[in-house]
Amino acid sequence: MYLWQRLASQKWRSDNENELRAIAGNRVAIIEEAGRKKLRFEVAARFRTELQNLTKQFGGRVEKLPRDWLTRFSRKQKTKPLKIGKRLIVVRSPKDQSLIKRLIIPAGAAFGTGEHATTAMSLRLLERLTRNWKPGWSIVDLGTGTGILALAAKCFGANPVIGIDNDPVAIAAAKGNARLNKIPAVQFRVGDVYDLKFPRGNRPNYRGYRGQVDIVTANLFSELLVEIVPKLKATRWMILSGILRSQERDVSRALRRHKIDVSQVRRHGKWVAILTAVR
Repeated sequence: MYLWQRLASQKWRSDNENELRAIAGNRVAIIEEAGRKKLRFEVAARFRTELQNLTKQFGGRVEKLPRDWLTRFSRKQKTKPLKIGKRLIVVRSPKDQSLIKRLIIPAGAAFGTGEHATTAMSLRLLERLTRNWKPGWSIVDLGTGTGILALAAKCFGANPVIGIDNDPVAIAAAKGNARLNKIPAVQFRVGDVYDLKFPRGNRPNYRGYRGQVDIVTANLFSELLVEIVPKLKATRWMILSGILRSQERDVSRALRRHKIDVSQVRRHGKWVAILTAVR
């Protein structure tokens, strides 16, 4: 594994984050540390060549991680468990105890440990939406990262559950988290959102699954969300995140243009998550 890193100011973030995410997608991690003005930007990849373009375009440096990098990194993390309604709590280690259902998501290179505002808001929207649903509803999680939303959906009663990411590292991490949590029958696969089809009605969908997809979760950058909104109209509900407040209007316009109703909006800091219902 290799890691690209760069320290930068908030202004650099405003000027470059969209372009950085357009290149690296959900692999971008932005770390804000208490007492420090500068942010740390990180992108992990299996090969150094995947990160060389980032260095040329954005500066920073690339380093090779030790084989036990995940163990070392996890030891340094001291974060509070994330409670999602009354049905789930997300923890970093099996040692963290709780009286309700636990989902263990270790710190790692793939995006989505539950700490980022976009992930936490999406989890809470998903939990609230499905609180009174009977088991057996379907979900497709785009930009699945660590698989946290897909695995949470399975805990809430979803079946089938499909998680898709264009990063093989993320898919490997998601499958590992499914094994760690002993959650079976979640399909994680490498794929590109541009290639996906969401057929309506009773036509075959996703390797034989028949029927309309009930929920799509998409934790992606705003420009991509706007592009794929027409594809997502075949679903019943959408949870969209990865949206900066400055981009909320663009996403809302795209939804209205395609007759998709906004049911709820959550905002935290600079980030926005949107729950929609398709007419």
